[in-house]
Amino acid sequence: MGEENRTDGGRWAVFRRSPFFPAVVLAVLVAAAAGLFAGSYTYCMANPTPRSIPTAVTGVPAPDVQRARFVEGMEQALGASLVLHHYATYREARDAVEEQRVFAILERRPEGRAALSVSGASGASVAQLLTETAPRVGAAIGEPVTVTDIKPLQKGDPRGLALFYVSLAASVVGFIGAIQLSVHAAALNPGERILFTLAQSALGGFAIAAIVDWGLGALRLPFAESCLILGLTMFASGMVFTMFNALVGRWAMLPTWSLLVLLGNPSSGGAVSWPLLPSLLGTVGRWLPPGASVNAHHTAVYFGGHQHVFPFAVLAAWAVGCSAVFWTWRHRHPGGREREVGGGVTLPKG
Repeated sequence: MGEENRTDGGRWAVFRRSPFFPAVVLAVLVAAAAGLFAGSYTYCMANPTPRSIPTAVTGVPAPDVQRARFVEGMEQALGASLVLHHYATYREARDAVEEQRVFAILERRPEGRAALSVSGASGASVAQLLTETAPRVGAAIGEPVTVTDIKPLQKGDPRGLALFYVSLAASVVGFIGAIQLSVHAAALNPGERILFTLAQSALGGFAIAAIVDWGLGALRLPFAESCLILGLTMFASGMVFTMFNALVGRWAMLPTWSLLVLLGNPSSGGAVSWPLLPSLLGTVGRWLPPGASVNAHHTAVYFGGHQHVFPFAVLAAWAVGCSAVFWTWRHRHPGGREREVGGGVTLPKG
């Protein structure tokens, strides 16, 4: 019996040292990643369901019976709540749209007709849902409703997905670039690795913005700000991989992919507006690089002059934090080169 255990242990040890062990582990991980990738995107995007939609109310007295019936009918039709924010004037409500605090404005026009103003730029999926639902509910309660898009999307981006794809490209190419540096420029020392990650991120951000705006004309971008956002996104994503590469070595792709692709991109609010995302993902997504990138870029393109510090702070925190962790654990990174000092003594790499 003891001899069988020694034999089995010996075979396992041989297998662990063979090239087949990492290949088998990798095959299992790739299969799991494929399933989780499909599952995460399907869960978030296949059947988006509204939970709460911030809506401004102006020009309608609070006890107005027809308004209450309309709101109740909308909530029943949507299966969600309209979170009402009262404003004294339409200008104040419009400012709330510009600040992205509300997605629509419900008002009663001077001629007595009810009107719902939606903002396609705030979220195409939410605006479409409200536009389709409001006239039906108005007709059902005998209160015709006029729907107007006061902040439409650009003509080259009718479904509002271009900024999602732009941010997706920046986050994915950011960590792929870092992977390529670790493979093809393995001799870079830690400081050099950070600098080259920064350089390729700056060039990549410029290239993405130039192709989308100048090359394809799909979006009119605030070019300098777009380059900054995309470059910062690429650098943050690249340093996420570089950090994990120092912490867990050759398996760094697993946590990087999980954080940025499986969790970050579906919860970014780029393809599906955050009121339609599962509530936890809608909250978590804003604290991850893809979500911060989408938020910053979305505001820069459609709500210029109302930019927020928060998404830039999130991107900067990931970039600086991951760089600091990498620098602290740089001695564990597989890259770098040894250096010689006087007398032929060789010091460790990094």
